[in-house]
Amino acid sequence: MRVSVIGGSSVPPETAAVAERLGERLAERGHEVVCGGLGGVMEAVCRGAASAGGETIGIVPTARRGDANPHVTVPIATGMGHARNALVILNGDATIAVDGSHGTLSEIGLALAHGRAVAGLDTHAVDGVEAVESPREAVEYVERAVETG
Repeated sequence: MRVSVIGGSSVPPETAAVAERLGERLAERGHEVVCGGLGGVMEAVCRGAASAGGETIGIVPTARRGDANPHVTVPIATGMGHARNALVILNGDATIAVDGSHGTLSEIGLALAHGRAVAGLDTHAVDGVEAVESPREAVEYVERAVETG
């Protein structure tokens, strides 16, 4: 399964550690990570997934694949700015939000509008987002939600 991971582009170390563990857990369970490809939560989740041998797909807002963080294995340049958020969501079977601000909120809205299951770790409280306490719970939630369809 492909899981879109969304979140803050600039986060404190403790949030980065949560995102990194999330990436590890996703990779250990055989899932690919889709993200916006830049820093913060995106870089941390990719670092975690890559450390566990996972595949990471970074859909960057710029026209340069080289702008992706060093842990992205498949960079996709869009030149679309924030409009690329739709591509991040549409390329995942489910979504996990970690922290985040306006961009993350827009991605949550897109995920819900497109019928994606959304787990939230310390993120926006929005109807339809399953608040979870740990990376393990987030992964288990999206696995169940996609399995039961």
